[in-house]
Amino acid sequence: MTKFKLIISVVPHDKGEKLTKAALKAGSGGGSVLMGRSLAKSNLGAILGTGETTKDLIYMVVDSTKSQSVINAIIEETKNEKKGFGELFTLNVDSLMKAWNFSQGDNMMEQNANSCDMISVIVNKGYADDVMFAARKAGATGGTVINARGTAREDDEKFFGVHIVPEKDMLIIVVESSKKQAVLNAIQEVKCLKEPGMGIAFSSPAGDFTLLGKTK
Repeated sequence: MTKFKLIISVVPHDKGEKLTKAALKAGSGGGSVLMGRSLAKSNLGAILGTGETTKDLIYMVVDSTKSQSVINAIIEETKNEKKGFGELFTLNVDSLMKAWNFSQGDNMMEQNANSCDMISVIVNKGYADDVMFAARKAGATGGTVINARGTAREDDEKFFGVHIVPEKDMLIIVVESSKKQAVLNAIQEVKCLKEPGMGIAFSSPAGDFTLLGKTK
């Protein structure tokens, strides 16, 4: 059993806060909300431009001992929503870096030369380039940045009584498993991220990694 779980929920746009509030009460330490869109379920719908809706994707990394309580809270919170309201699934997380304190899971799988890991780094907006610069020096070849927003907590700063939910950058880096630890160590040393609350990083095994396009 891994020490951490990544809980991913996909729900209609602007419904993400509903889930995160329930999750916080159940023991989640917070999360990040990404905006996406669902695609049409048929080619005709795609041609006509119908059947597409905006979605909230909620990422929450929680201790495995609390994951079921958080999942149950989300299910309870959404039980009266319409059928097909959303989806929820989990991924195993084998290492977590929060407030730049590194923790590693207790069931690290044996790595082979061809295996890969996905490193996800969620930082305050504007810091993704600094993180990527450090990651490249440690052997990463590139990454993808997704715009996101944080989820408010009771003790977050308020402005005129309204929670301030900071904008976030989510950086996704796929690296060879043999380089994962070096990349995480490099990220941990990024000077601008030394303060608690500035970001979080976690990794998960990535299967079936394939480069698309021409091979020559």
